[in-house]
Amino acid sequence: MSDPSSSQPQSVSLSTYQVNDSVGYLMSRVKSLMTNLVTQRTQGELGITGTQASMLFMIAVGKCSTAAELAREYGIDASAVTRLLDRVEKRGLLSRVRSVEDRRVVRLELTDEGRALAERLPAIFRSVLDQLLDGFTPEEVGFLKSMLRRILGNACETTGGSTPQ
Repeated sequence: MSDPSSSQPQSVSLSTYQVNDSVGYLMSRVKSLMTNLVTQRTQGELGITGTQASMLFMIAVGKCSTAAELAREYGIDASAVTRLLDRVEKRGLLSRVRSVEDRRVVRLELTDEGRALAERLPAIFRSVLDQLLDGFTPEEVGFLKSMLRRILGNACETTGGSTPQ
């Protein structure tokens, strides 16, 4: 990590770069580990992947209601979201409903089975986070969340996106 107050950019080369000290590498490893742990639980208990579970959760809490919103939220291709939603719809967990106001818009709605499944997700997500944050004080967890929000805010400023919640 470079010193933000330094006016001279630090030289980085392959031979001097310390990957294990890279914030990006560490964040990527934590995300992968968290995703794998969630998938183990959701696959075993609910028969869906962690990504499917996460998307169902986003629909359930009202953060996303269309495939395009999910694609933006997850930073993945709309066609990949469509394929994922096809599998979830085939399982009977959600339905696609064309908007009466704008026929071009297709809203995603959870079925009763999908809502019942989504109700079980917060406990799984919390359990995985409790495992990963074992030994952290509430203050440390609050500080971690604060730092992550700052990173998201910096990214939004750079890309012109909206400020994170």
